Amino acid sequence: MSRVVLDMMDRRPIWAMPAWVPERVAEALPEGWELTVIDEETDGSGDGAGRVSARVLAAVEDARVYLGYGIPAELLRRSPGLEWVHSGAAGVGSSLTPEMKASEVVFTNSAGVHAPPIAETVLAMILFFGRGLDIALANQRESRWSSEDYYLAGAPLEELSTSTVGIVGLGGIGREVTRRVASLGARVVALKRTPLAGANLEVTPVGGTGDLSGLVEVVHGRLGFERLLSESDVLVLAAPETDATRGMLDADALSRLRDGALVINVARGRLVVEGDLIAELQRGRIRGAGLDVFCSEPLAEGHPFWSLPNVLVTPHVSAVTRGFWTRETDLILRNLRRYVAGDPIGAWENVVDMAAGY
Repeated sequence: MSRVVLDMMDRRPIWAMPAWVPERVAEALPEGWELTVIDEETDGSGDGAGRVSARVLAAVEDARVYLGYGIPAELLRRSPGLEWVHSGAAGVGSSLTPEMKASEVVFTNSAGVHAPPIAETVLAMILFFGRGLDIALANQRESRWSSEDYYLAGAPLEELSTSTVGIVGLGGIGREVTRRVASLGARVVALKRTPLAGANLEVTPVGGTGDLSGLVEVVHGRLGFERLLSESDVLVLAAPETDATRGMLDADALSRLRDGALVINVARGRLVVEGDLIAELQRGRIRGAGLDVFCSEPLAEGHPFWSLPNVLVTPHVSAVTRGFWTRETDLILRNLRRYVAGDPIGAWENVVDMAAGY
């Protein structure tokens, strides 16, 4: 009897696994397979808690498939027969242990599943600053009816239809952000890690890519990043944390942004050198920052981001949505069908490149 272990009973009510999820997974299994559901609470926040318990370890000892939040090293050590592991989290950093990198298991994640709500958070942050809602909130706290700030010659009020949105990373999140802001008339420039076919090795704008044709100009390389910074009214960080992206938004990068630009980070906190961003925000040269992720979480009491008037802080919740389980289950079932059918790995979705780190 072949076993699939489903260990995704998230402790947070909005992401609690509905009863229909294991039912659908069980129905998809062929004869000779069984599903073991772990009903102990776990935590899918961040890269996934990667917690193990005696019950989990016992279940995976003879399992071929493990579906959970993060893949702890101990789990791999106890389950020599595992062939495929899947994480309900998008981030994989904490799962890329030496044991994982040395194993031959197929590792998939949930990148893209979280993209729609994150993209809508990005859109909300853009409109929050672009339409001066931060000014309205400041006035409301003081019970002050004042329109003067909106009528100043330099009032920070913008329209997306006259703005350029620069997106670092054209994965699931970047693509969903592109669709939303382009639909409101924004010009979109996106930085992609690898060149597209026929592109110059340094920087070449490409008129769209795949289903985004006509919606985005794609650049790559260091020169592409510099061009994106210099042309962006809004900079959106939507790339994974890797050796290449860690600290990429530093003082030099920030200095290349247009005056009055907006910075939004829904990726990972360590893409930003926080001290450099704080300095720019305090100077007032950039319009503001919408931040959902931070170098250290939870954000410490007394951190400057809490009190800066041009910062909007959300506590790493941009992915939260009631629509998660429909997309997550569909992804699992599509890959499950491929696994059972023996399809080549190249035909699977969301296979993690363990060397690249995402």
